[in-house]
Amino acid sequence: MTILLSERLRKVTEYIPIGATIADIGSDHAYLPCYCVQHGIIIKAIAGEINDGPYRSAFNQVKRLGLEQFIEVRLGDGLEVIEPGEASAVVIAGMGGQLISTILEQGKENLQGVQRLVLQPNVGARFIRNWLQENNWKLCNEAILEEDDKIYEILVAQPSDEVIKMTREELLLGPFLMNENNSTFQKKWKRESVNWERVLDQLNRACQSEEIEEKKKELRFKLSAVQSVVNNHSG
Repeated sequence: MTILLSERLRKVTEYIPIGATIADIGSDHAYLPCYCVQHGIIIKAIAGEINDGPYRSAFNQVKRLGLEQFIEVRLGDGLEVIEPGEASAVVIAGMGGQLISTILEQGKENLQGVQRLVLQPNVGARFIRNWLQENNWKLCNEAILEEDDKIYEILVAQPSDEVIKMTREELLLGPFLMNENNSTFQKKWKRESVNWERVLDQLNRACQSEEIEEKKKELRFKLSAVQSVVNNHSG
């Protein structure tokens, strides 16, 4: 039986180095590592799950496909399922950006030996970019795609000795995505801007305070950042 992946996860696999040993954190049914083994992308995987139900699903899936010698399913919280030096690439897909950055922060000692992070947040990619910048990981690629009316970003990073500072605009929108400025990127941020405009309107009508003023300032910055990039769209 060959595993079929969603378009989102298939795109994630494109950034996994050939011959890698991966740790797939929050592996769910272990679809991604099973697919990667079946397609000769990786030589070995550790599939990590924090909850017993998904852990059993992943374990049974690997067993059913006869891939036990390639994929080890482990129960544990975030990056605690791997030892330092055990994986050459880490994949964390399908969670919020804030949660992904928390997982990276709490388990960063276990990232020794990891040469690539492939991260796919459902929302809040800026939290990940911020974490990468603060922890000497260089953002080396980004992708954006739409599936079932949801828009997803993929961030790819590698360890770096030099700290490359991103601007506030780049942290929010993504330097590679801003540069490419494709139709999916446009759609995402136009959609976000509509929400921000609505919130700003509500805040303008609320009882004013220092906190409200700060929120309004942040929203105006975001709207301005998006407007300047969207208006520069050439294609």
